[in-house]
Amino acid sequence: MHILKLTQIGNSVGVILPKEVLANLKVEKGESVFLTETPEGYVVTPYDPALEEQMTAGRDFMREFRDTFHALAK
Repeated sequence: MHILKLTQIGNSVGVILPKEVLANLKVEKGESVFLTETPEGYVVTPYDPALEEQMTAGRDFMREFRDTFHALAK
């Protein structure tokens, strides 16, 4: 567990993530992370939840029309 301290950054308040956390998230300075509210609390992730929904919808679409795509690929 890491205890994070809120710090003033300009007119905003930010959290400084320790380099071990950045390494575990596989992100670097300048990259985006996403804060998502869950029933258990908040989760910080490098993965865009909206993109995951779009990818799932795309996979479902491709699965539904698999035979059509296969015929078009010939």
